[in-house]
Amino acid sequence: MMVNYFIEIVVFIFGLCIGSFLNVCIYRLPESKSIVQPRSMCPHCGALIRFYDNIPILSYIALKGKCRHCSASIALRYPVVELISGVFALGVYLKYGIGPETLIYFAFIASLLVITFIDIDHRIIPDVITLPGIPIFFAASFALRQISFVESILGILVGGGSLFLVAWLYHLLTKKEGMGGGDIKLLAMIGAVIGWKGVLFTIFVASAVGTLAGMLIMLKTRKTMKLAVPFGPFLAIGGITYILFGPQLINWYFNLLRSQ
Repeated sequence: MMVNYFIEIVVFIFGLCIGSFLNVCIYRLPESKSIVQPRSMCPHCGALIRFYDNIPILSYIALKGKCRHCSASIALRYPVVELISGVFALGVYLKYGIGPETLIYFAFIASLLVITFIDIDHRIIPDVITLPGIPIFFAASFALRQISFVESILGILVGGGSLFLVAWLYHLLTKKEGMGGGDIKLLAMIGAVIGWKGVLFTIFVASAVGTLAGMLIMLKTRKTMKLAVPFGPFLAIGGITYILFGPQLINWYFNLLRSQ
């Protein structure tokens, strides 16, 4: 029992550390900067961040959310991303145990976290993640027991093809750009990991959560105009939900229908 707790703590800390790296990706990728060099620095004063000021979550608490050198505020998002990453690392481990599946699914979720926050900030989904992500995660699908390589291929085709069709029909009917190309490539990447069934689940969840979020934003801002809400985060929510709870939720839904 103690060994299990120790492993869970290690996995959680590992997720926190990866979350710190994800923050670097979220900040630098939209600006086409290297995610390796230079070392992390304060965006306000440019001072290099020492290793003891770069400990996930703990450093933020110790520094009271301010830079040690210039006292500028450190965005709360940094510890939040670290915490989310740690929680997902632990969640994937608890569901799939130690093995290649856990590493693949966590790497996939980490990619989605970067995409989510970049899309929220900049309304873009970086090709540098999705384009290589499609073949990489397709290759990784050979190590997954949940889907076959055929289902992975179908997931890519259904994921990318379905949104491409939606975007094409929208443009045909309105003569305006609707679904972005980034969303199409993102769903293709998601399909490579969770297959065509997971893609359908992801679209359903993303549409439902996206609609609800849009309504809440409209109520809060009291605006009735069409809102440009990024769809990438909702696709990420759908994909992550399928990995952690998909089959259970699907079974629950169909059992609920049978009981009616």
